[in-house]
Amino acid sequence: MAMKNFRELSKTLSRIENREEGSLALLKKFYAERKGASVLGITGLPGAGKSTLVDQLIHLLRGQKKTVGVIAIDPSSPFTGGALLGDRVRMQRHATDEGVFIRSLGSRGAHGGLSRATHDALVCLDAFGFDQIIVETVGVGQTELDIMGLATTTVVVLVPESGDTIQTIKAGLTEIADIFVVNKADREGAHSLQQMLQAMITMGTTGGRGRTMDHGLGTIDHEKIMNDEPWTRGGDIPVLLTEANKCIGIAELWKSVLEHQTHLKNEPAHKQHQTAIRRKQFVEFCGEAFKEKIQKELETKKEWKTLVEKVAADKLNPYEALEKILSCK
Repeated sequence: MAMKNFRELSKTLSRIENREEGSLALLKKFYAERKGASVLGITGLPGAGKSTLVDQLIHLLRGQKKTVGVIAIDPSSPFTGGALLGDRVRMQRHATDEGVFIRSLGSRGAHGGLSRATHDALVCLDAFGFDQIIVETVGVGQTELDIMGLATTTVVVLVPESGDTIQTIKAGLTEIADIFVVNKADREGAHSLQQMLQAMITMGTTGGRGRTMDHGLGTIDHEKIMNDEPWTRGGDIPVLLTEANKCIGIAELWKSVLEHQTHLKNEPAHKQHQTAIRRKQFVEFCGEAFKEKIQKELETKKEWKTLVEKVAADKLNPYEALEKILSCK
């Protein structure tokens, strides 16, 4: 790997994110060249220290001579659609490391807090040959659920103060955790939150990807969305304490990630689950592609553009206009 290759990778990601001409051909090529890298998803509430945690994981992995690709999903600017926070600022010590690639993507208001280009970016990073890929998502609570479709292992990061709101979010972030992390564990309430989460796991309140998820949230309801049986398997969900800013608990976290990945390799239902995920993603890709195509034609196709202007001027019933568009061959 070389920095110049990273520059080319960055340019390629920009082309794909902006849906430039030829991006589909690139993705088709990269998809065939994937290496099968695992994807670690880091999600959680705002201010939980996710970026610091990712920074420490990068440091640990580089110490093991592993190459790392990171996708940091930032809230988008309402004016430009671009990434607003720039999580790379928190990881500057890796900026000149030829074994680390970090890319911020704007969520652009995407449902689930995930950039619409995240999946495509992961395809590119996998084809590039990184040993480990990490995705850090926007910390906005329950809407983080979509990460489950992209990550091999999902780490939900909380802080001691989360104990006050854990009951209201348990049907969201706590449903997708493969591993819980209580970060900033030197603060009061860390052990109490750890015990609370462990109790919830014991009582079966959490879903994770080791339990049947019947909470009815559409993004991960396998029966309703994927037409497959819910994926159920046993196994405890670890609840770990970390102080990321002091590099405390990072090695234990990585050990748990590796244990989870090993468990999945020996889990027959994992293959079925991945099949369901790919089906769901492809349907979503088709829907997005058709939407973009229709929007383009509404702006360029003369007869459709006329209908749009008539509806805008309140000279045509919008449902009548829609009927005319749908009847076009």
